[in-house]
Amino acid sequence: MEKESMERERMEKEGMEIEKMEKLEREKIILTGDRPTGRLHVGHYAGSLRQRVALQDSGEYQKIFIMIADAQALTDNIENPEKVRQNIIEVALDYISCGLDPEKSTLLIQSQISELCELTFYYMDLVTVARLQRNPTVKSEIQMRNFEASIPVGFFTYPISQAADITAFKATTVPVGDDQLPMIEQTREIVHKFNTVYEPVLVEPEALLSGNEASKRLPGIDGKAKMSKSLGNCIYLADTADEVRAKIMSMYTDPLHLQVSDPGHLEGNTVFTYLDAFCRQEHFGRYLPDYADLDELKAHYQRGGLGDVKVKKFLINIMQEILEPIRNRRKEWEKDIPAIYEILRKGSDEARRMAAGTLAEVKSAMRINYFEDTDLIRTQSKKYEV
Repeated sequence: MEKESMERERMEKEGMEIEKMEKLEREKIILTGDRPTGRLHVGHYAGSLRQRVALQDSGEYQKIFIMIADAQALTDNIENPEKVRQNIIEVALDYISCGLDPEKSTLLIQSQISELCELTFYYMDLVTVARLQRNPTVKSEIQMRNFEASIPVGFFTYPISQAADITAFKATTVPVGDDQLPMIEQTREIVHKFNTVYEPVLVEPEALLSGNEASKRLPGIDGKAKMSKSLGNCIYLADTADEVRAKIMSMYTDPLHLQVSDPGHLEGNTVFTYLDAFCRQEHFGRYLPDYADLDELKAHYQRGGLGDVKVKKFLINIMQEILEPIRNRRKEWEKDIPAIYEILRKGSDEARRMAAGTLAEVKSAMRINYFEDTDLIRTQSKKYEV
């Protein structure tokens, strides 16, 4: 009878595993997020935030987890934790102001999900130091932060931590920029190795790139390759209308376009890069009806006879249209900061429950779920029966 009972339990367990994997195959889940390094800018909006809102509202995904990655931010801010702490609310305000809806997306704080640390610890055994050293994203970020001589271990193992973040929530889709593709590939390697060595409980994620090339790497207003708070070349989502206007009027254009009559160049011209990222067909009817579309505007600039000021004023109108509702929503939410923290608390609680479920599956697959494994306890008991 006991043998039949054990066989029945085994079959039920296998049936549950098949049902669970089928469910995972049906569900589409997104994980994305940002390090809390300060207020978000239009580069974040163009590169990720507006895409997240569109994905959230598409109805295509069963779950969307948006993480404020404070633990990752601490890997290169360990001596300044208060900076990270203060930036949590700034990022959360920008998220909600841009249209991320707590009723549709789960907003969470990374450090509040302790299961992520445990998953990272187990995944470390699946990755070699040499493989981490070959990761081009890690190499470039180490160089950018001048860590060559003394690399914090937490920063060095960031790809493993990211794999824990992604797999904890069974993410099938991870929106990323081109520079993050090596991180997703490393996550896929970890998942494949875990599922091969133990049991197939982890989901291999797919990267989702932004469709607009100009949006992927929006330059700063000074024409530098990347917006950076340290360089002071950002347009923030929370900037006032006057600040936005002043920053666009000071934008880097074409240094050879000295007179209105001079032919202008588009390559490296920040104003036109921003127009590529933000301009839509309907903007011409509203703000610049002399032109049918952006191609016509570009052609006029290139042959000469179109001044930078006119183009900048067109861009100002577009950016004010985009940013004004974001500013207004932010001002309203700034009046109720406790509500923002409550949204983050609830989201973190929900995320923790899902991560705990994944961790339990991982520990079961690794055979380290000693107290939950009734078969183990039963067989060990029989071994010592007299």
